[in-house]
Amino acid sequence: MKREKFSSRLGFILVSAGCAIGIGNVWKFPYICGEYGGAAFILIYLAFLLILGIPVLVCEFAVGRGSRKSVAACFEELEPPKTSWHRLKYIGIVGCYLLMMFYTMVGGWMLYYCFRSLRGDFSGASPEAVTGAFFHMLGDFPTMAFWTVLICILGFAVCMLGLKSGVERITKVMMAALLIIMVVLALHSVFLDGAGSGIRFYLIPDFQKMTENGIGNVVFAALSQAFFTLSLGVGAMLIFGSYLDQSHSLTGEAVSITVLDTFVALTAGFIVIPACFAYGIEPDSGPSLVFITLPNIFAQMKSGFIWSSLFFLFLTFAALSTIIAVFENIIAFDMDLFHWSRKKSVLVSAVLIILLSMPAVLGYNILSFIQPLGEGSTIMDLEDFIVSNNLLPLGSLGYVLFCTRKNGWGFDAFMDEANAGAGISFPGSIKAYLSYGIPAIITVIYLKGYYDKFQGESPLVLGCWMTAAVVFLAFIFYCALAVKKVTNK
Repeated sequence: MKREKFSSRLGFILVSAGCAIGIGNVWKFPYICGEYGGAAFILIYLAFLLILGIPVLVCEFAVGRGSRKSVAACFEELEPPKTSWHRLKYIGIVGCYLLMMFYTMVGGWMLYYCFRSLRGDFSGASPEAVTGAFFHMLGDFPTMAFWTVLICILGFAVCMLGLKSGVERITKVMMAALLIIMVVLALHSVFLDGAGSGIRFYLIPDFQKMTENGIGNVVFAALSQAFFTLSLGVGAMLIFGSYLDQSHSLTGEAVSITVLDTFVALTAGFIVIPACFAYGIEPDSGPSLVFITLPNIFAQMKSGFIWSSLFFLFLTFAALSTIIAVFENIIAFDMDLFHWSRKKSVLVSAVLIILLSMPAVLGYNILSFIQPLGEGSTIMDLEDFIVSNNLLPLGSLGYVLFCTRKNGWGFDAFMDEANAGAGISFPGSIKAYLSYGIPAIITVIYLKGYYDKFQGESPLVLGCWMTAAVVFLAFIFYCALAVKKVTNK
């Protein structure tokens, strides 16, 4: 079957950026930026994007373009004979499915709140009513299920149209609308009365705040955010490399996508932080920021239903662009592994994803008694933990090792693919850093993520989880070390 390709470079950049840009840019970045020292944190974050995020993204794109396959088949295409790298594909396959098992639900929340905002449900509502509306939604299984299924249908309908006519064309429109809406919302926020203190909180370097939080914690927070913001490790970006021609080098494409993702994250801060300060509301992190704090602010604004509708439309586009991108991965799995047509893969995948999304939905109501990560946790928290704390870092580690080891794809083959075409060349001088430095950084991120997650638990529980982390990590190094033994015979 002939491999589809993007019709334009702009299409590739916007679709890839759409995959990277998600709700995490809104409900995490502005808060941790202000909390950890404003502009001082931003500078550290940008430095880590440059030295960590972009190199790993180039590796993932190179494997995709070099193989012309999804993560389900890329390693078999490029690995030396009788090696074990193909086992890494399960990280990508499982990761994409698990991500969609809860991300579709959250995307449904955005769509539902956009609908409610347009209807004017939050205009003049009391703080108690706004808070109650969110928790009522979580407890209402039919409502949650309906909006989850609806956003799944929308996402798969776009993918059914094909790469150029569906994914590329519609994501272009969504991304253009997303960027315009963000700029309008940001301008509105920064000109609110009292917004100046929020802008200062957000942008002026506060080294005292960095010291209070601990320099090490601030650096690690910037490192983690830079790593996770680009959705690396599960092949979600790789698939778009497989649709890309060789007219441009991959480093320039990775830089363009990173710049777009960073622009969205920084602009989200200008939407959220000044508005919170203007209305005397403490900015929070996570779902409470998006579904409680900000609707309370919109409820107090003149013509608040318009600003609320635009905000949730922007979030819907951000979520849907990621959903479409990952759906495209899942569809490609079937097309590469089973040689199905796009139509058959879409229909089977749609039914499967809708069914697999239901545990996360039920976890907030009928199955709320299941608290897998401790009191107050949900099924979604477990799914998110497996993806964010395990599969993303482990998958990224796998790509870097595969691209740099002699018994993998190899650094020379990687460089040839990365630098094919016009544009910025990937620097060969950082071979040692790419081979050893980045794997060390990813390993530290991975193990510290486990430690931070379970450090409040008993020593026995913490020890068990850390042992599990080491076992998962050992799987990646097994794929790298076992092949050496085979190829040296």
